Amino acid sequence: MTSGRHSLALPGAEGKPAARLTGVVPLGGGVPLGALAETPHVLYVRFHPVPPEDVYQGLLTLLGELTPVVEALPPDAALADVRGALRYFGRDAAGLAEIVRVRALARYGVDCTVGVAANPLLARMAAHEAQESQGAQESGGPGGGRSGRAAGAVRTVPGDPDAVAEFLARKPPIALPGVGPATARTLSAYGLDSAARIAAAPLSTLQRILGVATARRVHAWAHGIDPAPVTPNAPARAMGAEHRFRRDELDPVRRRRALLTLADGLGVRLRTSGQVAAAISVTVRYADRSTTTRTRTLAEPTAHTPALTAAAYALHDALGLQRARVRSVALRVEGLMDAGLAAHQLTFDPADEKSRRLEAAADRARARFGISAVRPAGFLDVA
Repeated sequence: MTSGRHSLALPGAEGKPAARLTGVVPLGGGVPLGALAETPHVLYVRFHPVPPEDVYQGLLTLLGELTPVVEALPPDAALADVRGALRYFGRDAAGLAEIVRVRALARYGVDCTVGVAANPLLARMAAHEAQESQGAQESGGPGGGRSGRAAGAVRTVPGDPDAVAEFLARKPPIALPGVGPATARTLSAYGLDSAARIAAAPLSTLQRILGVATARRVHAWAHGIDPAPVTPNAPARAMGAEHRFRRDELDPVRRRRALLTLADGLGVRLRTSGQVAAAISVTVRYADRSTTTRTRTLAEPTAHTPALTAAAYALHDALGLQRARVRSVALRVEGLMDAGLAAHQLTFDPADEKSRRLEAAADRARARFGISAVRPAGFLDVA
């Protein structure tokens, strides 16, 4: 090993997948055991454009017409396990995905990109690849311009091990959901710049590079293994909103203004519905369509806009983005509960008391004159 850039001599370094997929990764590394084909039965559905909250709830209900196993991923995606619906509808999972597209367009005017695979990891990656491919076709079409609205598509990853290995082989580390930019850079520095090379690397080697827990997860992902099931959840347990910039945004001040706008809107929705949130997350989507998500548990469940805004700012600032080209920011509040059941720590701070009185007055003005009657000074219009 030379100084500077590190490299590893790995099987499959010439671009050929060196290991096969599915089954269980042995604890000591090596080729996964029990490599058996599995019928694709998981749909990852990404709606576009990002639907309003009421439309999103309707789209989740639409998915519920096919299967009760639906996991909401606000503000614009969902996972569905249609294993039990294949025989009932007499279609494969890709056929059910086409039904979802047709019904979403007919009822709500919302198109979607659907990834179909044997587990959530591969379904997400399939949807991302379909979206990238569709975007490339639009930008390379007549006139060379991208249309204002992206068309949807369905991309299926077959369940047999050879097909999955081929699908994953040349994917960069950042394409694996759960691998962030820092981990991807670390892996690439050691010559592990594709899923095939990561899959071929001994688990012990990855553990020295990434640590034991992270190495096990990344090694499994590189083999296309995702043991996490689709978990039905109650969409009312979370609310989300996203701000898409008109162009890739470099200015951190405008990103903070977008977060302020999102936090203000979510705060109003929480108070109107009589709920408070226990946690908040910020998702930043970059120009290359990769994302970073950070989550923080709030000091106490709240619907107070200044508290939500302060937490959103802290999460954004902790990312340390420098010259990052940001395409959108999304804010999500989680762990929702009835406001009457939440405990609030009393304070003798007059500024806090004044802020809450002003917030209540602003809510009354919005209820009487409309949601746009009162806005924060730094409010950004929706792009």
